[in-house]
Amino acid sequence: MQAPEEARTESRADRPGACVGPNAVIQLADALRDMHGTGAARQVFECAGFAELLDQPPTQMINERIPAALFTALWQNLPDESATRIAKAAGQRTADYILANRIPRAVQIILRRLPAPIAAPILLAAINKNAWTFVGSGTCRTSAGQPAVIEISDNPLAMPDCVWHQAVFERLFRELVSPATVVRHSMCCTRGDPLCHFELSFSGPKHSNRDFP
Repeated sequence: MQAPEEARTESRADRPGACVGPNAVIQLADALRDMHGTGAARQVFECAGFAELLDQPPTQMINERIPAALFTALWQNLPDESATRIAKAAGQRTADYILANRIPRAVQIILRRLPAPIAAPILLAAINKNAWTFVGSGTCRTSAGQPAVIEISDNPLAMPDCVWHQAVFERLFRELVSPATVVRHSMCCTRGDPLCHFELSFSGPKHSNRDFP
């Protein structure tokens, strides 16, 4: 079934302690350890005030203020280039977790076999349905088309150029829609814009048959 041309999630700002998924923290910790060592990971987490989460990673939804503070601490404690690489890696790992644990294998096979213009709206609908796990108190709007659009108003996890979000969206679309997907981030809350605007362009051949069982 093709998704509607445009979909919107309702803001959860009226709910106290708006939450997001734990992978925003878990994958950041793993990326920091792997790329800069345990010392750098502890430095960032201690700066944010959540050092205990390194030893006891969250297993449930967490208050959006926790990853927001960690993302801020990442840029405060590391050079911009290093922080960008780590945030991107954390986003890619988050997408890999979603692919391994949240999207059934059968659904992935179907999406990969569909033409990109048909697969993209279906994936967008799934992103929109589950957006509350990464927008918290913000509001997500998706729009099908070429390019496809994802917008997050009042993005609680905004960071310079929203590298984490770009990496999540890019990995999911490259795996399930088109390996040629390119993400463009033209508006960002961190730059004073009213929302974070992502455009996903996809073209080129689908995955080859060797990608399927």
